[in-house]
Amino acid sequence: MASRCEVFLEILLAILIPPLGVFFRHGCCSCEFLICLTLTLLGYIPGIIYAIYAIVVRGYDQDEEWRPLTA
Repeated sequence: MASRCEVFLEILLAILIPPLGVFFRHGCCSCEFLICLTLTLLGYIPGIIYAIYAIVVRGYDQDEEWRPLTA
């Protein structure tokens, strides 16, 4: 499970460079990364919104694939 510091840094990267934040959470050839890259190329704001969604809501954990972050 990702620590709070890791999640914070991923969200910060998602605001600055959306595909990079998603890359660190899901990997290079994942569906989330490709969607975020496409949205960022089409518009910066939709890329940021999807990147934060992909990091917080669809965060990957080996035990549970779908989990909201609760702290």
